Amino acid sequence: MSKGSNAPVPTTALRVELGWRSGPGVPDADASALLLVGGKVRSDADFVFYNQPQHSSGAVRHEGKRTDGGRVTDTLLVDLARVEPSVETVVLAASADGGTFAGIPDLYIEVRDAAQGTVAARFDSTGATVETAFVLGEFYRRQGAWKFRAVGQGYDSGLEGLATDFGITVDEPQQAPPVAPPPTPAAPPVRLSKVTLAKAAPSVSLAKQGGTSGAMRVNLNWQVRKQFSGWGSKRGRAVAMHADLDLDLCALYELADGRKGVVQALGNAYGALHQPPYIHLDGDDRTGAVVSGENLTVNLDHQRDFRRILVFVTIYEGARSFADLHATVTLQPQYGAPIDFSLDECTVPSTVCALALITNTGDDLVVQREARYLVPDRGVSPQRTVDQVYGWGMNWTPGRK
Repeated sequence: MSKGSNAPVPTTALRVELGWRSGPGVPDADASALLLVGGKVRSDADFVFYNQPQHSSGAVRHEGKRTDGGRVTDTLLVDLARVEPSVETVVLAASADGGTFAGIPDLYIEVRDAAQGTVAARFDSTGATVETAFVLGEFYRRQGAWKFRAVGQGYDSGLEGLATDFGITVDEPQQAPPVAPPPTPAAPPVRLSKVTLAKAAPSVSLAKQGGTSGAMRVNLNWQVRKQFSGWGSKRGRAVAMHADLDLDLCALYELADGRKGVVQALGNAYGALHQPPYIHLDGDDRTGAVVSGENLTVNLDHQRDFRRILVFVTIYEGARSFADLHATVTLQPQYGAPIDFSLDECTVPSTVCALALITNTGDDLVVQREARYLVPDRGVSPQRTVDQVYGWGMNWTPGRK
């Protein structure tokens, strides 16, 4: 499609893919969507992006990034049948992180039928210079039907400028209040900040990000890069025909008083948030969805009680290794910017991966990206393997869910 042109799209669930070619020095990009009435959002809740991944209506959901063959994609799921009748337009935007769009090659937006996989529309964006945000396209109603328009409108003021242009109230993270927080406003401002850990910059201070108290949610979500032998596809996600893919998010902990243990679904060792170990596993998810996925929560009000926490993931069933999986880890403090990172492609027969090591340095908690695939020896459990590598020194017995 050319800039300004339009095309009809089916009133159904559509997968909107923002894509570009990766490489050394190429900035990151993030997809977002805004639901508009009269050209503006009704409230900040009409903004769907990495820090607010699902609209309350269920019509728009941010599904997250994946890397495959030198290309990066960030995906939104837009179910036009569920868009509220008052919403006239769904704006599809992109923002650059770490540079301008001039440094992001082969940028495009593609709309596919989520069930059939057929392409309904595609717009290749070219000629970017100083822009740090773009409205690439939009869905709009016309005579009871939906159409897609290729827009290509750029901003040099980043995601903040784009968001405020449509009526979003933006705020940056603040340090947690030392005593008691003020009353929470009915509609707190949207926070756009985030921290992405990489090999070149693998650690971050929670104190410097304002994450000194409250609850911190650790989320793992995943997608399947390619089909496993004997697997099929359902609703856009790969699922096993004979066994569900089941990844388990776990945490080894060592408290300041020397107590050690594990939080995991095996043996129903879900932990506790308001008593030792001050870590709680929310549940056992098998979808990998960015909105749910596997979650555990750390009570940062008790950060002085922690010596170290190692967050890791195991394959319980449904796959022989992480080789065909793409996973993203997000640590979301109640106060401060979210911290995220993606796992590198797995090239070894690994069934357990150390994700992040959280260490108490005396007056701070430091998050270290591990993203380390481990290969258990024959007859050695994934948990014992992690223990041996990181020197936890625990005794292990077989457990079941």
